[in-house]
Amino acid sequence: MSDKYPESSGRRRFVKGVVGSATLAGAGTAGVAAIETTTSPTGAGGGPTDYYAVENTAGPAPRGMPMLPIEIDDEGNLRGVYPDLQEVETDTGEIVEEPRMELGGIEYSTDWFQYCGVQGYEGLRPDYDGDNYLRYSGTSTYDWQPGSGKVNVDDFQDYDTWENDYGEAGIGKPAKATWRSDGTDNTIPVQIIRSTVLEDTIESEDGEVVDWLEAATDSGFMAILNKCTHFCCAPSGFRTASYGGGEDKIYCQCHQSLYDPFSIVKRSFVAFARPEN
Repeated sequence: MSDKYPESSGRRRFVKGVVGSATLAGAGTAGVAAIETTTSPTGAGGGPTDYYAVENTAGPAPRGMPMLPIEIDDEGNLRGVYPDLQEVETDTGEIVEEPRMELGGIEYSTDWFQYCGVQGYEGLRPDYDGDNYLRYSGTSTYDWQPGSGKVNVDDFQDYDTWENDYGEAGIGKPAKATWRSDGTDNTIPVQIIRSTVLEDTIESEDGEVVDWLEAATDSGFMAILNKCTHFCCAPSGFRTASYGGGEDKIYCQCHQSLYDPFSIVKRSFVAFARPEN
């Protein structure tokens, strides 16, 4: 393909990252699964689990942070997609309902978020008493965003020109939010980015990663579970530091791990079975 962006453009790097990750997915999956095996499935759910993530490119984090599929309602508010409930059979023959669904050519389930104890958060349970809307976090590092309320498309109208002290102007506008966390003891933190490079990639490229992006993103918006896979910290965010070339990456301030939101990779790990309670 021809590069329609200049050499210095982050868009060019994003397109290469997405297409390259699709090509390498088959080769990299087995190795990650072997390294990250932690348990054998003993009940409903569990077992080898494929997922899409933003790639870890530096620092001690062992793997990428999983993406959260999103959708936009008629009023422009963003929602995280919670998997449909499907009947599955446990090892003991019991039929239970598990949150899992086919989305963008992969089985998307709450198993994707099984690390740092997030799997035990009330918000991931099917009986969570709340909605799926993304709401602004009051602990955001971004001066522009509201401290509360639903995340809305109108707040990102300048996403193709937005700039701060880091990175390339116009490469994307970020926000910090929470998902399925109203009235819960634990907060599910989410990083949101709206970027024209995401829209351009979906329009001009193809492959399994792009199939996923078409299904899991909307109007240039993407969302990521904002929990560092190294030591469970909440990264300060996208374009928040210049450490190690992290100007256009997601930076974790605790131990300097970097994640590239413009390189989407398919990985595998062995998930826990669903707890009995």
